[in-house]
Amino acid sequence: MKQKSKLGKEILHELKEHLPFTALATLVAVVIFGFLIKMPNLNSYTENLFNLFHPAHIFFSSIVSAAIFFKYRRNIWLALISGFGIAIFMASVSDIIFPFWGSLAFGIPISFHLPFAELPFLICGVAILGSLFGIVWNKTKFPHFVHVLISILASLLYIFAYGFILNLFSLVLIFLIVFVSVIVPCCLSDIVLPLILHGIGRKD
Repeated sequence: MKQKSKLGKEILHELKEHLPFTALATLVAVVIFGFLIKMPNLNSYTENLFNLFHPAHIFFSSIVSAAIFFKYRRNIWLALISGFGIAIFMASVSDIIFPFWGSLAFGIPISFHLPFAELPFLICGVAILGSLFGIVWNKTKFPHFVHVLISILASLLYIFAYGFILNLFSLVLIFLIVFVSVIVPCCLSDIVLPLILHGIGRKD
């Protein structure tokens, strides 16, 4: 019971430490996409942009997941596995699965594409590289900021690349879908899951 309480405090501590970076990244992503959406023929190259942003998302996600795990348990192999598995799974959830389900739920037509199945060597490669980088660098706040920023852009690009934006109302729904799709999985993958996996409190 004491260990669970300590773990809960550590999760809250890390969430509070990273929350300003989460909020700032969200704001920056919205501003960037505000400029992108005004560009002519956006749909013609959103698929290529998504195929760039999704691996980048996995790279930065694995950096933070591995670094957080390694911060509390100095085991390279477990940190590598943690960063690799969490990054691929949660990036697929936030970039693809949540936006896909959310779009369907609101009646926005969209097709399903999973890069992990289509480009497994690329996805696994960037996850391993990011995890190793996170273990060596062992910094989390800036990578978390970039992770959230890229994740929001990747989720928006997925919907614009594989969906059909009908009107302004659809656009508002999309931003709602993306907010839920990104904020929850990003905080889970960067902070909550690595801390739960190691199962111990922070070292003094």
